[in-house]
Amino acid sequence: MSSTWLAADMLVRRPKSSFNEDHRVLEGGEFWRRLPGYREVDEATFLDHRFQAKASVTRVDQLHSVLRETVSDAFYQAVEQALSRATMSIRLSPYVIALIDWENAERDPIRRQFLPMATHQLADHPMARLDSLNERQHSPVPGLTHRYRDKALFLTQDRCPVYCRFCTRSYAVGNDTDDLQKDKISAQLGRWEQAFQYLREHPEVEDVIISGGDSYSLREDQVRLIGNTLLDMPNIRRMRFATKGLAVLPMKVLTDDGWFGALVELNKRARKMHKEIAIHTHVNHPREITDITRRAAGRLFEEGIIVRNQTVLLRGVNDDPDTMRLLVKRLGFVQIQPYYVFQHDLVRGVEDLRTSLGTAIELEKQTRGATAGFHSPMFVLDTPGGGGKRDVHAYEHYNSVTGVSVFRSPNLSTTGRYLYFDPIDSLPEEGQERWARPEEHERIVAEALIAGGGDAERLILAAAE
Repeated sequence: MSSTWLAADMLVRRPKSSFNEDHRVLEGGEFWRRLPGYREVDEATFLDHRFQAKASVTRVDQLHSVLRETVSDAFYQAVEQALSRATMSIRLSPYVIALIDWENAERDPIRRQFLPMATHQLADHPMARLDSLNERQHSPVPGLTHRYRDKALFLTQDRCPVYCRFCTRSYAVGNDTDDLQKDKISAQLGRWEQAFQYLREHPEVEDVIISGGDSYSLREDQVRLIGNTLLDMPNIRRMRFATKGLAVLPMKVLTDDGWFGALVELNKRARKMHKEIAIHTHVNHPREITDITRRAAGRLFEEGIIVRNQTVLLRGVNDDPDTMRLLVKRLGFVQIQPYYVFQHDLVRGVEDLRTSLGTAIELEKQTRGATAGFHSPMFVLDTPGGGGKRDVHAYEHYNSVTGVSVFRSPNLSTTGRYLYFDPIDSLPEEGQERWARPEEHERIVAEALIAGGGDAERLILAAAE
């Protein structure tokens, strides 16, 4: 009996003899020439990071000059209308524009990340907040967030090579919009010195994330200044340069030798000091990884620079198992380590991109085992209110009808409860009807807090802030 059972078990578990190698097939050639505005752009020009910056699109009329009649007038109008009430302005590199399938623009997963359309927009969840992670509340000096005891987030400036619609830092990053006047986090040495002094005075901090904005937007002398200043601090053991660059402007690694050289110098110095420098990038869809990405990631790999990826889970972009598995395997193929998949933050203006927590939980199950464990990302939720990152499976309570999940974060608060809210349009009819009645909102939150082991009377106000 046991041998028969074992044979059947082995038969079920045996890998298939054939394999799918789609993750190895990368977009190559001069694919940008498909678009009217780039038909005369040769490879040397397209790979020049200065061309990418100078030719970036920041207005709809500029987009029209690139696409012309490739999309309809109705498409341009839908984008214009959506931008009038968006929290993020647009900035698109030619590289990103060339990756979008403009014949299927409304459904294209890359377009969805960067260009809003009025026809797709949904009302914000009543619990959505501009600064959903309470970063400003945890900032002891301007531009430095210190939430975890041994880690700090250093917001060096407020610019990016490309602006994502779903930016968790929409309160500060990018230009003002018709809907929002933003905090300003400019690249000022005086402000940086305040952050450096704070880090010197807090020896418990060992890990610094250099972000913004995007560290791609720092000049090479600024990269050296920040990196060397942090390396000179005995307490700082690790630093991460956060950039979406490998997804939206990979050619900078290939053609901006000054910026690249500064990073390489820092990495060599850090290794001699037994400290770590890494790049944390942000690729969300397999099509964002092209042969240009492979070459850029390969140049970093040759210099021993660690690159990890942090994906955001986005509806209509990567919320199906096949896409997520392909993304994970393709990242590994080009030597970028899949690190995190983030549940979409509860920020304003992008409800059409959020998914339910249940979606993330199921995707994690579908993704794990597709490749080696060290290349399998952790699916996490950065809890609203500042509770930090939690494994999506680690909730204390989850009501799929009201869409409310409750998390604890004992290292940050022994008594606190942190709530996340699924998009209302993803809920069953009963849940949608309850959220349609404002008088029910406080009751929904109270029920979740009690079920999650919290004190509803004490915590309900904090949950609603």
